[in-house]
Amino acid sequence: MNRINRKTDYAVRILLALARRGEGAIASTLTIREEMLLPAALTRRIVADLARGGFLVTYPGRDGGIQLARPPREITLLQVVEFFEGPVHVSECIEGKVECPFELHCPVRRQWARVDQAIVKILSEISFADLAEESIPEGVSLNS
Repeated sequence: MNRINRKTDYAVRILLALARRGEGAIASTLTIREEMLLPAALTRRIVADLARGGFLVTYPGRDGGIQLARPPREITLLQVVEFFEGPVHVSECIEGKVECPFELHCPVRRQWARVDQAIVKILSEISFADLAEESIPEGVSLNS
């Protein structure tokens, strides 16, 4: 992962829109798509991926919708990023996909590993409950 792709960004938007509604809330995919300014075709695929990944529950039909599969405090940015992007690495040398003659004694590689660890730590500490709380104006309850 060098940069979050559009699909991951849209997945985060979908989960955030649901988290802002409060635990257990169900919303139509159309409502979420319009609220978060998402393209229709891509939204359907991302919702299917999120359901397959255990982030969403889908309810088909006219009165159906989507719902978070777990409480928003149990879903982190790291989980979503790794589901869509794979493990977080800022350099190919950390992934082990590139042969490097300096691999065992490279001071730069060690620093890339530290950066990876820092990113993973930060992303793992950010839940969708945190993001929802940050995105709601003061004085407004999540469950109102």
